[in-house]
Formats: sequence, structure tokens, C-alpha cells
Amino acid sequence: MYRDLHQHLALLEEKGLLLRVKQPIQKETEIHTLVRWQYRGGIPEAQRKAWLFEDVFDAQGRHYKIPVTVGALAGSPQIYALGLDTDVDGIEKVWQTAFRNPIAPVIVEQGRVQEEVHLGDDVKRLGFEEFPTPISTPGFDNAPYTTCTHWFTKDPETGIRNVGNYRGHIKARDRIGVYPMMGQHIIIHWDKAKAKGQPLQAALVVGAPPVVSYAAVQKVPFGVDELAIAGGLARQPIPLVKCKTVDIEVPADAEIVFEGLISTEWLEPEGPFGESHGYMHPRQYNPFMDVTAVTHRKDAIWVSWISQVTPSESSVIKKSGYETMFYEHLRYTCSIKSVKRVVMHEPLTNLRKFIVIQMSKPGETDVWRALHQAATFHQGVGKIVVAVDEDIDPTNTDAVLWAMCYRMKPHLDVHIISGMEKGHGPPFKFNEEGTEDVISFYNPANDSAMLINAIQKEPLPPISLPKREYMEHAKEIWEELGLPPIKEEPPWYGYSLGQWSEELDEEAKLAVEGRHFETGEKLKARRRRA
Repeated sequence: MYRDLHQHLALLEEKGLLLRVKQPIQKETEIHTLVRWQYRGGIPEAQRKAWLFEDVFDAQGRHYKIPVTVGALAGSPQIYALGLDTDVDGIEKVWQTAFRNPIAPVIVEQGRVQEEVHLGDDVKRLGFEEFPTPISTPGFDNAPYTTCTHWFTKDPETGIRNVGNYRGHIKARDRIGVYPMMGQHIIIHWDKAKAKGQPLQAALVVGAPPVVSYAAVQKVPFGVDELAIAGGLARQPIPLVKCKTVDIEVPADAEIVFEGLISTEWLEPEGPFGESHGYMHPRQYNPFMDVTAVTHRKDAIWVSWISQVTPSESSVIKKSGYETMFYEHLRYTCSIKSVKRVVMHEPLTNLRKFIVIQMSKPGETDVWRALHQAATFHQGVGKIVVAVDEDIDPTNTDAVLWAMCYRMKPHLDVHIISGMEKGHGPPFKFNEEGTEDVISFYNPANDSAMLINAIQKEPLPPISLPKREYMEHAKEIWEELGLPPIKEEPPWYGYSLGQWSEELDEEAKLAVEGRHFETGEKLKARRRRA
């Protein structure tokens, strides 16, 4: 079902997943710090909420009529699943369907996002000042930055649309910096506009319908319309309305749109800002947009994502789509049929740095093909890529480390590949800030990746845990005793890994039947002189 942000918030409230904060909250220092405790305070994932701040004021004492929501799109996997009109277990299937069956958007005559229109002097007088943009990393960020902000541009030659989510450095009421990061597709559009001697027309969308936000952060191939992927997620076309001052179409049911021109003649210092790799990202020379119009709903809500150190709302939003995209690439584009699942580690590592590929009885060639493809797919962001067997839960870091410790030999099963693009993350040189421009599609090839084959290569003894039937029976007793609910953590029962015999199996069976003396007599017959 297609829902705009207001409908989505209403559903979250109905499900008990929305926390309304009615007391006055300062946008510079209190909004993101409050929500941050949700991720750094030991709060269980299932208890995390979407937050709606209804009375927001700034450091100068000004109160805003526009509320702010944080965590509303992916404060937890449960919230994210509702945005996709599914449950947590159905997220992967929804993404697979969207990637395989995109639905193109449709143009409509009018939309709620243009209920109020500000042009000319209104933009210079109000502009970004009308909206309560929070500071994401108070104490380090040098301005409020837009975070849940989708930049819409078109290829100046083909007219093909691109949508990407990049932070926006608010510099004036009518000027905002954009950090497109190396290799983002907006740079291709910027380069083409520059070659024509023209600014790049753009629209910055805040508070798009959830499915649009989910699609905007995915790394789809150049030329693929993210709004068609959003349509696939929604199972219906996304309605778009034409902007007032630029040749761009935006979601008709979005909250707020800033239209404008991104200069291709000038760059400005932009940053520093706390990024999703968990460090402050230094100031660099980046593009900026001069705002030509602001449109919004009469009851607009400002949407902010909490990002920086993972886990965060940003990492939840990216995780499912990224994992599905990598899986589709390995299993179908690369035809590695033994790939069962791809999982990206979330806490602290920024998703794509630590990738686990679960495989089912793969040949050695397929293992190394999968590892290399995952490390180099989409600009080569994988830093540590591990292949594990089907019996290893790729979401369980302990299980993955267990496989690495007992199913691989570093001198045989670890490959280092160099010549990788410089990764998105430290080391940085703040004392040389501004020396590197982001306007480039390629990074220096001074990084590397570690590929680890932790697949079982020879028969191993059984896992030293009780067999499944005994663990299941014990669980029934546990529940009869009224003990706390059990969450099974693989491996939670013992199973054979090939190095076990019928004789040993029979001896174990005799033991649980109380007939172990029979085994003792058999072993007595095999005595050897010392």
C-alpha cells in the first residue's frame, strides 16, 4: 500500500511505535541527542520508537509551527517494515520484487507538496529559516544539515532522472551545500551540465513518502530510476508533480521541496559533518545550490534521519536493500547459485565494510568468485568479506568468528586484494582540510580488501551440543517452569559435520537409554597392552 508520511505516522501510532514529545525541545542540542540514546543506551531493538517533536524551538528562543520527526522511517526494523507494508520477515521479498519488477512513476497535475509556494523575495526572507532543521552532531557539526533529503536531478543529455540521498549544509536562507561523495551518480549529471556551461537544475525533497526514501538510498546502476524502484516497493506508480522553477518532477505527496540551481562554476568549502562511518568527515570543496523556490504542505513535517555511528536509522534504511542488491548480483548476475544470503554487519562498521556471504555446498572456485565480486561490487566498498557455510548464521558475529577460527587457515584461506578505491572513511587529514574536491567519480586506488574463505573444507566432528530432539524437549520443560522466553541462537543444538560413525552414533544412543555399560564391555574387549 502506498502511504505518505502523515499516513505512515498514523500507522506507527496505531501500532504503538510513535513517541510524541509535547514539551518544548531545542533543535540544536536536544533532538538528535535524545534519539541517540535509543541506539547507545542499551535499548533493545524491538523497543526503539519513531519520535515526533511537536514543540520545537531554536537557540535564539524562536518556536516553530512545523514539528520534527526522527526515526520515523527506520528507527527499528519493525518501523521500516511498516513503511514497506510488510513484517520484518517479509522485507527481503518486497525488495526482491521491487528490483525485479520496477513500476515507473506517473505525472499528475497537482500535489499537496505545492499547497504553499514561496518564490523570489519570500525565499530570501524565509527559505531554510522557516524549518526547524536539527543539528545532528552537536558540539562538532558547524551548522544544521539536512539528512533525510533526496536530491532529484536529470541527465542534461538524456533527461533520465537520478535520486540520491546526500547531506545538505545549510549556509544561508537560500543557499545549501551538497556532499555527493565520490562516485555518486549526481556527479555525472554535474559534469555534463558543467560541460554545457550550465548550472545543474535540482530539487531537494524533505519528507518523501517512505518507499521513496527507502529507494533513494539504494545504489542502483546508473540510468535506473530510483522512483521506479520505489514504485516496485509500493506495488503502484509514484505520482509526481512538476516543480515551479526547474525542469524536475518530485513526489506529489512529499512534505517540503527546495528547488534550485547547483552551480557548476563555483565550489565552496562544505563540512565538517559526522558521517555514517562513525567519524567526523573533514571539510572539502563541494557544490552548492541557490534556492529558487520552496514549496510545502500546509501541515508539513520536517524529517530528519539519525546517522553517524551505526547502528542508526540510516543503517537500518540501507541494510535490507543493500543486502538484497548484493544477493541478486551474486546469485543471478554472476550466476553463483550456491549463494544463499548476503549480510552486512551493522554495529559500528557502517554496513558495507564487513560483509558475510552464506553459501550452500559451494565449490572452491565459486567461493572465491563470490568473495571477489562482493568486495568489488559498487565501487569496491567491502573491506572484510567472509564466506561461511549454510549452518553458520551470517547475522551472528560470534558464529561467523567461530567459523573463521575453525574452518579456515589464514595462510591458505585469506587473500588480500590491493588497488581498491579509497574507502569512505578515515584516515582523514583535518589539518589539510579543503585540499580534496569531491567532484570526481574516482577515488585514489590506495585501499585494499581482505577475503576470507571460512567454508568447511573437510569433515569435522559434530557440534558439541545436545542433539536437537533433546534441546527441544528441554525447551518444553523450560516453558512449563515459567522461565523467561528463549530466543534460539544458532548453533543451539548439535549436528554432524561429517566426521562421525554409525558406531559412535549407536554408543550415544545407548548412553541416553542408560545402557552405557554395554559400550564399556565392548571397549574392554579392545584393550591394548601399555
